Amino acid sequence: MAAVLKRYGAPAAVALLVLIVAGTMLAGWQRYNRDYVVTVEEDGSAVTQLIAEQFAGASSLKVSEFSGTVQSTAQDVRGFGWLKSDQVVKMPFSVDYFIDVSHIGPDDLEWNEKTRTLIVNAPDVKPARPNVDEAARTLVRTTGMFVTRQAAEELSRRTSAHAQGRADKEARSPERMAQARDYGRAALGKLLGAPLGAMGYGDARVIVTFPPERANSNKEQWDVTTPINEVLENKRQAR
Repeated sequence: MAAVLKRYGAPAAVALLVLIVAGTMLAGWQRYNRDYVVTVEEDGSAVTQLIAEQFAGASSLKVSEFSGTVQSTAQDVRGFGWLKSDQVVKMPFSVDYFIDVSHIGPDDLEWNEKTRTLIVNAPDVKPARPNVDEAARTLVRTTGMFVTRQAAEELSRRTSAHAQGRADKEARSPERMAQARDYGRAALGKLLGAPLGAMGYGDARVIVTFPPERANSNKEQWDVTTPINEVLENKRQAR
């Protein structure tokens, strides 16, 4: 701040301070809105939906993790329709994505000596079961004229099931799967970098494909490649 005062004067320093404070307040408000404010439809009813998410890459295979906050709602009706109760909860969740590298064999690895490119025809990325952290709920709102213990237990069960289903659906959405595959490409490239370097191909390029991408590709474009087991055998004989 002293440097800013010296170089630009007091007005610039004040403006910078205002921007910093405003940014901090905005970030705090966004977190509060995500964790504690109920999201409603135009008619005022709360809905089960994804509130916020963050997609983060990982270096192992577990290749990535998707995390966020889910809002879940449920309703219970008892007493011949006289006793109605509703519950809204917000809680964090996370989903891990994996590539089963044990399914990658010699027939799935192809080498193009001319371009020094390794093509990896990998199995698809698989999301694990979402981990919904009910112990870390940031909001629980139960309404009703009289909520029995049985009704409360049923509401809790339903909101939990709805949250699990919503998180799983989002984790398997085309957008999230595409992001996970991108992280999977990076993870496999890093995994194969060491053995390629040991073979003298430290500058080699690794191209990773997944089943949805190969389904619409022209297989003939890969016919210039050589199976990786032949590459290894040729390398061994050349020594």
